[in-house]
Amino acid sequence: MNIFEKYESNVRSYCRSFPDIFHRAKGSIIYAESGEEYIDFFAGAGALNYGHNHDYIKQKVISYLDADGIAHGLDMYTSAKEKFIAKFNEVILSTKNLDYRIQFCGPTGTNAVEAALKLARKVKKRPGIFSFMGAYHGMTLGSLSITGNTEIRAGAIGTLNNVTFMPYPYGFMESFDTIKYIESVLNDVNSGIEKPSAIIFETVQAEGGVVVASIEWMQRLRKLCDENDILLICDDIQVGCGRTGSFFSFERAGIVPDIVILSKSISGYGFPMSVLLIKPELDIWEPGEHNGTFRGNQLAFVGATAALEYRESSNLEQDVKVKELFLQNFLYQKILPIKESIAIRGIGMIWGIDLANCGSNSLTKNITMRCFEKGLIVERAGRNDTVIKLLPPLTIEMSTLKKGCSIMEAAFNECL
Repeated sequence: MNIFEKYESNVRSYCRSFPDIFHRAKGSIIYAESGEEYIDFFAGAGALNYGHNHDYIKQKVISYLDADGIAHGLDMYTSAKEKFIAKFNEVILSTKNLDYRIQFCGPTGTNAVEAALKLARKVKKRPGIFSFMGAYHGMTLGSLSITGNTEIRAGAIGTLNNVTFMPYPYGFMESFDTIKYIESVLNDVNSGIEKPSAIIFETVQAEGGVVVASIEWMQRLRKLCDENDILLICDDIQVGCGRTGSFFSFERAGIVPDIVILSKSISGYGFPMSVLLIKPELDIWEPGEHNGTFRGNQLAFVGATAALEYRESSNLEQDVKVKELFLQNFLYQKILPIKESIAIRGIGMIWGIDLANCGSNSLTKNITMRCFEKGLIVERAGRNDTVIKLLPPLTIEMSTLKKGCSIMEAAFNECL
């Protein structure tokens, strides 16, 4: 029994799938004390879009620390915050003609989700929220209340109120008009469901199994919210910050959510940071009404600003498109033919291999374990963990991406 198993809580999870002791990482490679090297198709669950210890971002952080920059500042004005706000407006909001106020929440995405739900209810003065089956939004009580997985909700008995789950266009629901169903629920005086303050959605249900919403569906959802005086909240925590190609995942649909939630890769370096983007007319908070000791992580501001500078100087979005095409071709040409019941879904640099119809729920575990033994870290997602989720850093070298895919192909052939 190692020290982790002896002293660390039973709640630990990823270490059970990747049982080695890691001590160093660079780019898309993680190094273990055992001497093994692993290609990273996990990227900190989407928190490392720019890879591990990105040189440009790292130097900016080191310079800030060397200058004894403010390390903790609550929500006071700091030069690090000022530079981030200016760069975010210049590079992202202004260029996309988006008008949002920026709220800095607690360290992790779930705190920004809590803030979004609280603000929506405050604005509309209605308690209800519509979420979607298959959704994942976080582990605190408000976030759990809008998360679909009944197993992780089980410990929150009696606290998950005022949420109605609507069908997401997935599985047998793909042939069902889910937007029309929501409209009928809202317009039927006998539906038993009251109008919500907001509808929260993911453009890609990442933890839900890499389920990609269509452009038409997102546009109709926006229209439905407009027609019914309902706020539209986009949770872009995992698939934002360039994961689908454009900075925001909803851009491909040409829609503008009322509230946008960002976290994970917004800091550029894996530092804890979460951001709420709010249409100006919705910013009715009283001072300190939603706060936290670690809102506004100063090192995260530095990393986030450097990440935006890197995006400016590199051709990242086009690079993602090239890698998207490679992954799509690889999955359809090399993985799909292995077994006809495999399903492939994805966009940008997030792809899922669905083995739900391959006869055994243990297949994905066996394949990801074999990948790890061969030097590739890749995780499972979806209902009953039947989807293998590819989530490499956006900056991964093409040669490393190809090598990781070759390992995956070998593992699939061995296990299937």
